[in-house]
Amino acid sequence: MGKLVFTIFSGLAQFEQDIISERTKSGLESARARGRKGGRPRKDHSKLDMAFKMYDSKDYSIKEILDATGISRATFYRYLSQR
Repeated sequence: MGKLVFTIFSGLAQFEQDIISERTKSGLESARARGRKGGRPRKDHSKLDMAFKMYDSKDYSIKEILDATGISRATFYRYLSQR
């Protein structure tokens, strides 16, 4: 009896997951059709260029660079490693 109930609930959960997935995909598709893009916006390249110039000049500390540009430490180091 327990296996039957577990199997029924498992089937219902899978069905609900499939419905949610279909709705999400259709929502993303309709947003793309309206010209919307998903994801996190990219950082302003002028601020990144200024941060790299300050970093390359070796006249500023990392804290001064981050305060002047408004870029987070993790973001700065991620872009620095890609350079």
